[in-house]
Amino acid sequence: MVTAIVMIKAETGLVPETATSVAALDGVSEVYSVTGEWDLIAIARVPRHEDLADLIPGRLNKVHGVLRTETHTAFRAYSNVDLEAAFSLGLE
Repeated sequence: MVTAIVMIKAETGLVPETATSVAALDGVSEVYSVTGEWDLIAIARVPRHEDLADLIPGRLNKVHGVLRTETHTAFRAYSNVDLEAAFSLGLE
């Protein structure tokens, strides 16, 4: 599983609608509204790196209200929680 953290700048006044649309995309597990330079942070989880190319520039960047994104790919997760079990959907 490949995890990416996507920071999103959204149009003023469209943050809730943009967040809802981004959260509905297959491969996006959650979206947070945040303070600071970025309006939203999305967590994307896909089986392969190539799937990020379809998800982020192919679909997420085209969501109405998305002005700009910055994506960070996770190399490794450090947690006291079993992240694989917590986010497993049972899909192989």
